[in-house]
Amino acid sequence: MRDYDEMTAFLGEWGPFQRLIFFLLSASIIPNGFNGLSAVFLTATPEHRCRVPDTANLSSAWRNHSLPLRLQDGREVPHSCRRYRLETIVNFSALGLEPGRDVDLEQVEQEGCLNGWEFSQDIYLSTIVTEWNLVCEDDWKAPLTISLFFGGVLVGSFISGQLSDRFGRKNVLFVTMGMQTGFSFLQVFSKNYEMFAVLFFLVGMGQISNYVAAFVLGTEILGKSVRIIFSTLGVCIFYAFGYMLLPLFAYFIRDWRMLLLALTVPGLLCVVLWWFIPESPRWLISQGRFQEAEVIIRKAAGLNGIVAPSTIFDSSELQDLSSKKQQSHSILDLLRTRNIRMVTIMSIILWMTISVGYFGLSLDTPNLHGDVFLNCFLSALVEVPAYVLAWLLLRHLPRRYSMATALFLGGSVLLFVQLVPPDLYYLATVLVMVGKFGITAAFSMVYVYTAELYPTVVRNMGVGVSSTASRLGSILSPYFIYLGAYDRFLPYILMGSLTILTAILTLFLPESFGTPLPDTIDQMLRVKGWQQALDFCTAHSPEAGWQRNKKMDSFLLETRMPATSHGCQSLQPVEGNQHQGKRTIRSCLVWDFPV
Repeated sequence: MRDYDEMTAFLGEWGPFQRLIFFLLSASIIPNGFNGLSAVFLTATPEHRCRVPDTANLSSAWRNHSLPLRLQDGREVPHSCRRYRLETIVNFSALGLEPGRDVDLEQVEQEGCLNGWEFSQDIYLSTIVTEWNLVCEDDWKAPLTISLFFGGVLVGSFISGQLSDRFGRKNVLFVTMGMQTGFSFLQVFSKNYEMFAVLFFLVGMGQISNYVAAFVLGTEILGKSVRIIFSTLGVCIFYAFGYMLLPLFAYFIRDWRMLLLALTVPGLLCVVLWWFIPESPRWLISQGRFQEAEVIIRKAAGLNGIVAPSTIFDSSELQDLSSKKQQSHSILDLLRTRNIRMVTIMSIILWMTISVGYFGLSLDTPNLHGDVFLNCFLSALVEVPAYVLAWLLLRHLPRRYSMATALFLGGSVLLFVQLVPPDLYYLATVLVMVGKFGITAAFSMVYVYTAELYPTVVRNMGVGVSSTASRLGSILSPYFIYLGAYDRFLPYILMGSLTILTAILTLFLPESFGTPLPDTIDQMLRVKGWQQALDFCTAHSPEAGWQRNKKMDSFLLETRMPATSHGCQSLQPVEGNQHQGKRTIRSCLVWDFPV
């Protein structure tokens, strides 16, 4: 019985049709790049200070000393949330007393910014922070806004799969692109912070849903070899292109409402893609709409200059494709055995930590020294070589060591940031960008690695749970940056330490490079650990004699093995070896043991 790829093999792998689908679907991801991280500029907090009314009867000396000083990065700066009690210093001014000479300023009573704030317009004309005074007692609302966006991403990731399975990949792709663009447009007319925050949540829902729909549509239409490049390079690099456009928009448009309006325009241009991107033939077949699927495939053949066979789908094969069912599994199967339970827990930690690092560093660019727009552009630019490197590593090197190296690189350089002298702030920026490079490369690889660890029967659930952990990490990431208000280096210390610990944890995961994908839970590769080595090698010790080998449980076999005293390697399935006409398991460096 042929599968879908065999039935459509006559189309080829990289003809005009495949190139068109590859680039159009990748291009549809571009708005996700700047919408997903637009909060970098929309929620930016300019330098600010308490407003002292012009009508206050103050001498120039008292007006210049109306704000207490505080230490920031080793230097004294005017306090941004406190001022000296206005009534008191007005009286001092009327009496002709001079600040610092006649009056000890440390003894003067202070008060909050009762008349609002003055915001610097050196970088931004306005942001939502300046619009609704989200500073001082309300400064927690800015990171909450970003967390709400990622909360929408979390909810959208839950529902997008079900929606595309029911209504089709193409329909969900364009409806959710419209949702992202439409709610972004409505944000321009926000009357208050609450309205903006709710709409931002809905934008997040649309953002992830169209990303997932485009990803699935591309992997289902494109051939085996091209879909790997599409999923690891196409969508990622075009996302980075969109990210690079964000600081260019923000540089020329410094008002947050006009910036948001400009960011909706590319989304409107995506409407024309409706007439060029087809529905997934695989999905149409799963719905029993075979004629529509055949029409799309024949059009693809015509575009590629290929004459399609008179019969593409055999009737018996159609019945098999549309009626094939998998054994039902639940999310509890991810915890069923100790091995899959450890893989699930370690994957959750891995995804969450990488997400905190990636989004934390992306959102932190306004806090770096130097030009905020250039820093944001560089943060986007380093993602391109990171994705290319990840793709090369996935093709040629073991997963565990590639992941661990990328994470260790990203985490270690972040810990070095605190050691950079203040006058070498450019070096600190370089270290942050190298950290972003390493974490981005790991982020790109973790999708493939996780999918390879889980068996077919629960692979979607395993990746889905891990992806959910990633969304939780992105929700937490703004608060890592928020800690920078208390200590400038604290976010880097936390993110760097977590990333290095995760790099070490990665080394305990199984190695999936060059191994067949497991189909059942019993075929999963084993988590590496001392207890497993002890359980397995105890059975091989000279003192053990003949005893049951616990590791064979993974292959549903029971056997007794002779005592040996040599190193052990991972088992291979019994079908893989033959010894004197008997099935064997190659379990050790030296011997084949008959079953």
